Amino acid sequence: MTPTTGHGMPAEAVRAAIEEGQERLRALLPALTDDGVREPGELPGWSRAHVLSHIEGVALALARQARYALRGELIEPYDGGRPARAAAIEAGALRDAAALRDAVRVALAEASAAWAAAGPADWSRPVRHRNGDLRSALLAWWRELEIHTADARIGHGPRDWPRELCHHLLDHMAPRVPRDIHLVLTATDDTPSRQYGPGDAPTLTVTGRLTDLAAWLTGRRPHHPLDCRRSGMAAPLPELLGWP
Repeated sequence: MTPTTGHGMPAEAVRAAIEEGQERLRALLPALTDDGVREPGELPGWSRAHVLSHIEGVALALARQARYALRGELIEPYDGGRPARAAAIEAGALRDAAALRDAVRVALAEASAAWAAAGPADWSRPVRHRNGDLRSALLAWWRELEIHTADARIGHGPRDWPRELCHHLLDHMAPRVPRDIHLVLTATDDTPSRQYGPGDAPTLTVTGRLTDLAAWLTGRRPHHPLDCRRSGMAAPLPELLGWP
């Protein structure tokens, strides 16, 4: 049986989608300027340089998970844990545009090489990242790559996310839905609707394009407005819970 990930995609298809995303990011890097990397990204308090530094770090961290898993070993994603990760992002964000471009390119090359080494029988190998397996780490890199490329605001946003990624995000982000509502997400350009939460709770129906629904559920700004209704009446969008 071929291992699957995110909305039934084979792991190899996710890996191919990641390669497309990495190539897209590489193509966007040459336009970065020293002034441009100091401009705000989409994440509060972070410049574009912070976002790019984070992409570099998480690419290397998850590639390391793959390298060690293929040797039958477990290792933490970041030496020194989250404090070390935060410090590395802050330090990395001080670099100029040329240095950031080079660092991201090197990290993407390492990610490509590390993930290319995994074969069909390897996806269930355990990793330390979230105490998951190589399949879940691959999906984590897909999410991190695509979401933070959008966060960098360098020419590729949530409205450009591929359909398969949106489906995966709508699955993965389900824990963000408050537990006291029954949420129905209806994409005007995709089927079927998705339902979250207990059926006997008050129902909220949110309608919009697939990419906009995925953006909202991940805490990013939808490109087009979403329509939220309770019992047929307009209602505010619910406050989502924390990142899963």
